[in-house]
Amino acid sequence: MNRTQSVLVVDDEKQNRGLLAELLADECRVILAKNGQQALERAHELSPDLILLDVMMPEMNGYQVIQALQQDDATRQIPVIFISALDAPADEERGLDLGAVDYITKPFHPSIVRKRVRNHLLSVHHRHLLENLAKIDSLTEIANRRRYDEALESEWRRCARSASPLSLGILDVDHFKRYNDHLGHAEGDQVLRQIARKLSSFMRRPGDLVARYGGEEFVVLLPNVDADSALALANEIRASIEALALPHPSSPAGRYVTISMGGITAVPSGGDVDPQFFQEADGALYAAKAEGRNRVFWRRG
Repeated sequence: MNRTQSVLVVDDEKQNRGLLAELLADECRVILAKNGQQALERAHELSPDLILLDVMMPEMNGYQVIQALQQDDATRQIPVIFISALDAPADEERGLDLGAVDYITKPFHPSIVRKRVRNHLLSVHHRHLLENLAKIDSLTEIANRRRYDEALESEWRRCARSASPLSLGILDVDHFKRYNDHLGHAEGDQVLRQIARKLSSFMRRPGDLVARYGGEEFVVLLPNVDADSALALANEIRASIEALALPHPSSPAGRYVTISMGGITAVPSGGDVDPQFFQEADGALYAAKAEGRNRVFWRRG
């Protein structure tokens, strides 16, 4: 286990909560909840890596809690271990059927609990590593299209709830095929890496995201950024790429590697992303190219 991971301990008995908290405190962050409703609130808010859940609790028992957890997208993937005085095989079978990853009976042996929790947290850690790797572009080491798609859906819903603007920029390296044909794909890959690093330097807030969309195309997602601010940032990005002064001997757009960028700012509505949102940004990119490249064209939704 490691201290960056967290375990939510849910038990209506104060003594049991204290015992488990003391048992795990040296190896992970422990969160406590004394009833089912509190457990659901803290699981949704704090996203623990693992939940230790008592079965027999008043008002809302552990079986009801795990069912509620699985109905919430934010908590569905959190593994649950039941810790219960119910020790009949049928009780354990019911808990596992409901989706628990393990079932520990009371009274429990402290070292066994620690080892089981450690094993499950290690599995969670490995799963997160694989999930993160699946969302990273192997060439540029920034987010890939899958990660962008997830972020767009999440930020669209969040901005729709708060009636906040969402800005999307799409940028393309000008005449990149000519660059590869003239200098080779290895040099082209190096250019993409340098552009990715420069773009990342502009992502200064937790919600900002830059991703490689495919080939020489990148996307920039900017939640809570209005059209004027997004356009100003896009122009800064365009200028910064040109300022890298990466020679592009065969480019009609200039001596150095440049980008064209198009974008859209809109206030989302509804729960699902409007396909027109991306299409408008893509249309703006083509307008920037049509006007001569190495420029920005931005639309307001």
